[in-house]
Amino acid sequence: MIKKIVAIVCFAACCLPATSLKALGAPQKLSIISPHWEGIRTEFTRAFKAWHKKNGGGDVEITWLDQGGGSDDLKYIHAGFSRNPAGIGVDLFFGGGIDPYMELASAELLAPAKLPATIRNKIPKELNGVPLFDPSDKWYGASLAGFGILYNKKLLKMYRMETPKTWSDLAAPEFFDLIGSGDPRHSGSVHIMYEIILQAYGWKRGWEIILPMGANVRTFPKSSSQTSKDLAVGEVAAGLSIDTYAFSAIEETGGNRLGFILPEKATVITPDPIAMLKGAPNPALAREFIRFVLSPEGQRLWLYKKGEPGGPKEFSLNKMSVLPEMYKNYGKKSNVPVNPFTRKKGFSYDSNKGTVRWNILNDLIGALVIDTHEDLAPAWKKLSKSKNKKKFASVMRPPVSEAEVMKLAGSAWNDQVTRNKMVNEWIADARSRYRSVK
Repeated sequence: MIKKIVAIVCFAACCLPATSLKALGAPQKLSIISPHWEGIRTEFTRAFKAWHKKNGGGDVEITWLDQGGGSDDLKYIHAGFSRNPAGIGVDLFFGGGIDPYMELASAELLAPAKLPATIRNKIPKELNGVPLFDPSDKWYGASLAGFGILYNKKLLKMYRMETPKTWSDLAAPEFFDLIGSGDPRHSGSVHIMYEIILQAYGWKRGWEIILPMGANVRTFPKSSSQTSKDLAVGEVAAGLSIDTYAFSAIEETGGNRLGFILPEKATVITPDPIAMLKGAPNPALAREFIRFVLSPEGQRLWLYKKGEPGGPKEFSLNKMSVLPEMYKNYGKKSNVPVNPFTRKKGFSYDSNKGTVRWNILNDLIGALVIDTHEDLAPAWKKLSKSKNKKKFASVMRPPVSEAEVMKLAGSAWNDQVTRNKMVNEWIADARSRYRSVK
């Protein structure tokens, strides 16, 4: 009789919906792959657990997968689906910039979240031409990201250097060995800044900025957050930075040491999305997490300082909200000085172009700037002193045109033999040109 009762109880437990398992003390499990830093993971874990319980849910156990930067996460996801097309055992992809999400949506590796219209309608369809959510509900902008230049005021004053106003300023000879930049092959936010330069200035002029600027970079760490740390301690004078790291660094240093600028007419503010992956193990809970992130309770975590009512408890996240309503009278509650919905448009950023050539651009920057840096840096140092414009144009140029890149970015770049052969040719060509500078 006892065995029969136990069997009935076990059978009933198996038939219960996930939200009813709280009665049995079994937490629901959610897995998230994300390049987001510790503060975001901590604050959203704490707040979502409380919100979920408040709305009738049970205990939640969240596992965060850390593969490095957004580019690393994208590689991990593609590799996982190549082994198991049905799903990779991960519920959500959170953060990393818009381009990876457009690529994954195109590859049909995202599952539509289909949130209620009352939530979706609060998000504008676009911001200055950049979409803020996918029309098929495959991804939503969870927050907004601005890309600009973080600089050390005291170091610039000590070296008697002008404050950089735009990307081309970072290519000046005065900044040799004083620029900070992450590695775009690992960091999605850094990658987007290089893409912005190419789109804002055009292919030819863009590389005439990227190559000298790259020569001025001291090191290329995998994490984009390292640049703000290096700037705070005076290792470099200026660097490429996403706004959240810049605002956090300014908050920590008190505002007297560091400054941040979004280059006028040469940058964009884009969504930093969230999406449910195809084959998500717990789709219902994944949708609930997305719903929380897009709610006013979730959006306050991005915008408000730590300690503000309704805001984060331990870490200020210093990111822009994707909901226009959040900017009403937010004032001193936030470290974020920018209202993206009232800021003047810079230029028209082509997200589709950025998505299509994501991988090949990473390889180009790797071959022309990072893997050949020991030859690029001294070549630029000599060229900057000689002021030989003809030689500069000959040396500081890409080995392929934009049209050729867009053609190669298709199926040809998925062929590893073709890809490796061409990357090796680029590296050899770059070294030859850099070493030709006498």
